[in-house]
Amino acid sequence: LALIYESRAGLALAFVLGALGGIAELVDLGHPARFWRMAARFRTSWVARGFWGLSLFLPGAFLYLVALWLPGTLWTSGSLLAWIGYALALAGMVLLMGYMGFVYSSSKAIPFWNSPVQPALYVAYALRGGVAGLLLVHAFGGASSASFTALLVWWLAVSAVVAALFALEVHGAWTGGNAAARRSVHELFAGRIAIYFYGGTLAVGLIVPAWLAWEGISGTLSLQAMAVLGLASALGDFFVKYSTIRAGVHLPVWTRLTRQR
Repeated sequence: LALIYESRAGLALAFVLGALGGIAELVDLGHPARFWRMAARFRTSWVARGFWGLSLFLPGAFLYLVALWLPGTLWTSGSLLAWIGYALALAGMVLLMGYMGFVYSSSKAIPFWNSPVQPALYVAYALRGGVAGLLLVHAFGGASSASFTALLVWWLAVSAVVAALFALEVHGAWTGGNAAARRSVHELFAGRIAIYFYGGTLAVGLIVPAWLAWEGISGTLSLQAMAVLGLASALGDFFVKYSTIRAGVHLPVWTRLTRQR
């Protein structure tokens, strides 16, 4: 969205968050120095595809940001380098938006994650996070071609899509006949993860920002309230991912027992 609405501050924020996410991914690897082995599995691994998406986005965004923040110093926004950067950042963004959903949907050992809805859900999460980032940028004075009302409409529309896709995922897990998936749903709504889901996902991440968004569309909203909306939405995205990941229950491992003599 920062690319689409030409938000310099929004794109800079996405660049910083992407770089921090890449560092976190490397640290999470058992041997960060061997990341090239993971990256070489592009044809079979969605994690590798996500790494390549980041590898396209970061240099592309850098080339485009230089033209936006320092116009004419090295190259202009209409130059070939800037357009190459824009194309690379856009291609990397597409991969980054969806790869994590495919990572979880291919996890057959945890039925709750193994849902065809996951890729679309993570694309919706990414769009929702992008809107939240632009709202924060607007709140702190950053300019873009998007109006405040347009961003609020974006947020409400994308949040409705997220809620619908999440409901489909939960319904599929509950009615699919798999005991591990049903156990995950129980953990999410009535088990040890419920506090994070109800408090973080619903209260902080949905109810509070939805109320603020409605107030902003029907009347006026202060810059402080706009910042709260963006932060609450981002926290809600964190909690919904955290709670669904933690709620995942593995399939039981069956082993053949040896006959006792």
